[in-house]
Parts: sequence; structure tokens; C-alpha cells
Amino acid sequence: MADVNALVQRWQAGDERAAEALYNHYRERTFHLALGLLGDPADAEETAQEALTYALLNIKRYDPQRAGFATWLHTITVSRCRDRQRRLRFPTLSLHTWLRRGSDPADPSPGPEYRVMQSEVRSQVWDAVQELSPELREATVLRYWGGHTFQEIADILGCPLRTAQSRVRLAFQKLQAVLTQEQLSDLNEEMV
Repeated sequence: MADVNALVQRWQAGDERAAEALYNHYRERTFHLALGLLGDPADAEETAQEALTYALLNIKRYDPQRAGFATWLHTITVSRCRDRQRRLRFPTLSLHTWLRRGSDPADPSPGPEYRVMQSEVRSQVWDAVQELSPELREATVLRYWGGHTFQEIADILGCPLRTAQSRVRLAFQKLQAVLTQEQLSDLNEEMV
């Protein structure tokens, strides 16, 4: 993949191949972020498409001095997910749906018993994440499944850095109260 900043500059100058390269590079990450926040693959696909389309059509509004392109795009994606949740009043996410769409464990060789146990642990972790407030859930999904830094989370959610850090810490404390050490280890392994 060419340098993202170079692709952005080329697209701002009108190079459609650069726009296509940006789209292809960020399509899956944007989809997984939307899926993590919405839970429904169809809603996530539509929301990711909306976010990518908006970002690419409004590329001249992007300011690299304010944020990296991925942070800007994920800010748009989170905003679109919030809008969709308000419209659909969709309160929870399904880990099973999310895992079916390509976030399965990287090693497919473990036996069926191990996979069932891992699936149960992931389901318990995901159920616990769903019990968090929307603000804590967003920060947790961005941190553990999106792999974002605290500064990126702050930028994406439009809050101060310390607030982003606090939300992740509070979420982890709430999860510690309801999950076993094995389940918490699984959460840490989910980090991208």
C-alpha cells in the first residue's frame, strides 16, 4: 500500500485511482468498526459504505494537521453508527454475528472442544461488553477490537484524551467485576 498521505494528496488533486486505493485499504477496517458498534452485518455494511463514501467525497475537508486519515475516517464511522443506532434503536451487539464475518481466531487448527470453549468465553466477554454504557462500550470496542491508541479514541469520540483513557479504564474495571481472569485474558488477546 502506498503511503496514505500520498494517496490522500493524490485524491485531493483528482486522481481517482488514489480514491480507489484508499477505499480498498480502509473498507474492511471500517466495516469491522461499524460491525463492532452495530452488531448487524447488513447495518454495518451500509454504515461503512456511507462513512467511506462521505470521507472520499469530502476529501477536501480532511486536514492532516488535525488528525490522521484513519482517525478522521473512524470519527465519521462512529458518528454514522450513532446515527443508525438512534434511528434503529438497536441496543445490543451479537458477538456470534461479528465472529461469523471474519474475526474468528487466526489459528483454525484447534480441536472442536477448544473452539467451543473459546466461543463460550468470547460470548461471555461480548455479553459483558454489551452491558456497558454506550460511551464505555464505544471506547472498549475502539481500543480492544479496533486497536486504536487513546489519542485516536479521543479524536474519534470527540472527547479529551483523559476522558478516553478514563472510559477504557472504567470499562475494564466494570468488566473485571463480572468476568473471570481467563475471560479478561481473552479480552486482552482480542486487541489488534
